[in-house]
Amino acid sequence: MGCCTRQCTMITICIIQLIATTERLVFDFLGYMYVPMLGGFLDIILILFGLFGTYQYRPKFVILYSIWKILWLGWNIFIICLYLNVGILSIEEHLYILNFNTGKESWWREHGFNCSITYNITTVPSSGSHTQRLEVEGCVLDYQYVEVLHAAVQCVLCVLGLIWAIIILRKFNEEEDSCTGGSADKLRLR
Repeated sequence: MGCCTRQCTMITICIIQLIATTERLVFDFLGYMYVPMLGGFLDIILILFGLFGTYQYRPKFVILYSIWKILWLGWNIFIICLYLNVGILSIEEHLYILNFNTGKESWWREHGFNCSITYNITTVPSSGSHTQRLEVEGCVLDYQYVEVLHAAVQCVLCVLGLIWAIIILRKFNEEEDSCTGGSADKLRLR
């Protein structure tokens, strides 16, 4: 089975999406961000649907992929708004949405490029307990912006995937029309 230019482009976009989602999924695992992990797994499964649907001429798979990409685009726009504190959303108040209220934060918060971590240990005289407060300084890029960049890459890939899914579906529809139209004309001639 040959691969036309449209199909090869869609397959390439799906492979790039798989790579980008897998990379993001690894860092969500490292930061114990459970909701983005679940979304990442679902994204990988539905990208595979789009990939196989494109390769095997299965329009229903490509339609399912397209519907998921619209939802995934909305999720990533939400992530961007959450990390940039747009409107009523703020990462300090709504972090529980991403980690099932476990208190974990993005892996990039402590492990960003050129970040230095400082632990402030204080002793309360009456109880003798120790509390630690984490301070991260000197990062080249704050963790919020790294997360926003990850989500923005996903948004761009979603839009590209949607555009090419529509192109592929139109191609499948044209090929189906040409097949059914040709056989109907042959039946009329008999």
